[in-house]
Amino acid sequence: MLYPLKFQPILKDKIWGGSKLKNIFQKSGSTDKSGESWELSGYAGDESVVINGFLADNTLTELIEIYMGDLVGDAIYEQYGWSFPLLFKLIDANDNLSIQVHPGDEIAAERHNSFGKTEMWYVVDADAGSELTIGFTNDCSPDEYLDALENDKVESLLQKVPVTKGDVLFIPAGLVHAIGKGIVVAEIQQSSDVTYRIYDYKRVDENGNERDLHTDEALDVINFNAAVQPKIHYTNALNKIVPLVQCDYFTTNLICFDQAINRTYGTIDSFKTYLCIEGNCFIEYNNEKTIVYKGDTILIPACIDEIGLLPEGEVTLLEVFAGNIE
Repeated sequence: MLYPLKFQPILKDKIWGGSKLKNIFQKSGSTDKSGESWELSGYAGDESVVINGFLADNTLTELIEIYMGDLVGDAIYEQYGWSFPLLFKLIDANDNLSIQVHPGDEIAAERHNSFGKTEMWYVVDADAGSELTIGFTNDCSPDEYLDALENDKVESLLQKVPVTKGDVLFIPAGLVHAIGKGIVVAEIQQSSDVTYRIYDYKRVDENGNERDLHTDEALDVINFNAAVQPKIHYTNALNKIVPLVQCDYFTTNLICFDQAINRTYGTIDSFKTYLCIEGNCFIEYNNEKTIVYKGDTILIPACIDEIGLLPEGEVTLLEVFAGNIE
């Protein structure tokens, strides 16, 4: 019988990484350059491994091969097969990330045999004055963009967005973006690692080399229109399910609670994922309790119709389904 599944995080050092994954989430094995913790991944070469119950030591892909629609949902299995469609990360930007853009499904499939990359961010922590870079301030032509890039002025064309803890942003494929220094985000995205880096502040690696840019590849991917307000407006409410993002690839809700909540999923044909942003809680299923600590990500198989969420104090969870769940 399937049950709520916990996985070993996959930590990745980055040139811009820091120590907040260790300090905020107590991520075991993190360093002072840990930029990303891949919390739940079926991406080839970076597949999450179960750490609880009788399925411990199995990879996510192995479980999909065995349990198919019971694990991910019948419609999702029919569409994606053994591929897990989403990737969950915690990201610590101790320095500015490169300015980048991601291709959509068509170009990603054609060039990289990959899914595209639409994503969302939930701001877990932000230093005073922290900013994200999100899209162009005004409509821009490719020629204007290339000229600014050539003259080291591309940042002057881009919109800076101040952020604080709890802000939510939706980043569709084609939208130029960057996470700024001092920001920690939870990222929910399509299962893709295709990134076109368009500017990196002339930064060099430990060998004194500037990182590669992908100017040509990015040109027919970028949305050059002025960016609309990127923040998702929502009103938080204790012990309620608060919708955040609905798109073709995922649906995300926010649950802040200090009382026990029963979640009944009805006809939703998808796995469920809970990423714990604040506090600790238990997930109760089949008279068994699974502890969820701050920073944990838990996969609830599609065949499970109902669970209990039992808080220890006040808890904040991101609840995620695959696809656009009405």
